[in-house]
Amino acid sequence: MIGAIVLILFLFLLNQGLFNSFEKKYRWFSKKLMNLLFLYHLFFFGVYYTYAYFSPSDSKRYYERPQMFDSWWEYFGTSTTFIDFMSWPFINVLGFSYEMMMVLFAWSGYIGFVYAYLFFRENIPIKIKVFNIDFLTLILFLPNMHFWTASLGKGAPIFMSLMMFAYAVKDPKSRWGTLLIGSLITYYIRPHVFLFVAAGTVLGFMTGKEKIAFWKKLVVYVGMIGSLLMVQDTILGMAGLNESEDLVEGFTEFSEERGGELAKSGSGVDMANYPLPVKLFTFWFRPLFFDAPGVLGLIVSVENLIYLLLFFKIVKGDFLKFLKKSPISVKMSLTTFFLASIAMAFVMSNLGIIMRQKSMVMYFLFFVIYYYLAQKKYDKILKKRRLLKRRQKAEEADLVAQ
Repeated sequence: MIGAIVLILFLFLLNQGLFNSFEKKYRWFSKKLMNLLFLYHLFFFGVYYTYAYFSPSDSKRYYERPQMFDSWWEYFGTSTTFIDFMSWPFINVLGFSYEMMMVLFAWSGYIGFVYAYLFFRENIPIKIKVFNIDFLTLILFLPNMHFWTASLGKGAPIFMSLMMFAYAVKDPKSRWGTLLIGSLITYYIRPHVFLFVAAGTVLGFMTGKEKIAFWKKLVVYVGMIGSLLMVQDTILGMAGLNESEDLVEGFTEFSEERGGELAKSGSGVDMANYPLPVKLFTFWFRPLFFDAPGVLGLIVSVENLIYLLLFFKIVKGDFLKFLKKSPISVKMSLTTFFLASIAMAFVMSNLGIIMRQKSMVMYFLFFVIYYYLAQKKYDKILKKRRLLKRRQKAEEADLVAQ
């Protein structure tokens, strides 16, 4: 445990260097907010560590597996194997204990929140309040998001890589390193999620309102589509579809089999016969209070209610009109969110796993909601300014006439 405390202090100092660089780049960057968020995330590291200590946890297996083989490259691969590959040098070379590995991965989850903050604030300078709380502050401090990104496992690094990608794609030329790291980690941990992100990016650049040089669009198209073609066998292999002659039928069989396995647990829900809208509702907003699995489920139900109330903010008649004129970042986020949601809604039949998995993609929905509300506020500000100018011109005309 002493090693974990020393590591926390080292990472805190590392954060300060990172924050100083962001402060120089962005006038709006709040070092105070990020430090508070770090302490908040550490609290959930403590909660998860306590939870893992008294109950079975995948984090323990993630610590044990990298010690089985002496060769680092034995672990190079996708999905769970890549987490073992990331952990191997820290455990076998640097001698990190289980507690230290938990801290390290929790920190990677925290870095995801830092990049989420950058992604939101850079693209949406207007502040919005919901439920009398600053929107960005609210979503940055949602407890379920921190709980599932504060431990040794897939949740923390995949969240970090997705937020790095979302931040970097705005300016890929100067942020190519961040974009590359985000892309590689996303692909190696969850190849199918990389597929959704790549598809969302291509669609965003095709339909976004920004005027972008053709050669820049071409670079994005070739890069993303080329990457997908190169890794298509791995992505299809994750669902056992690489040798399937009918991908639709193959995915249907895979989703039914996977859903059936997950539904066997205590918090399973039989989603096989649900229509797609109900499956999506279940994935996004359940458990709610009526089907919460245990105390954790009740806490998550409160958060899910917040998700639901936020979602209602975009259930408006002018949302489609806004979407049509929205920028690349909005269309990329919405496409990624929907594609990932649809795919996972077909295979998730366990509320416990749903609570964990959706933490990957909910921030993309929050971004769309935040941008929509900010755009409406900005339009009102512009309308007031135009009315004020008309009044001023009318008053000046009256003075001239007199």
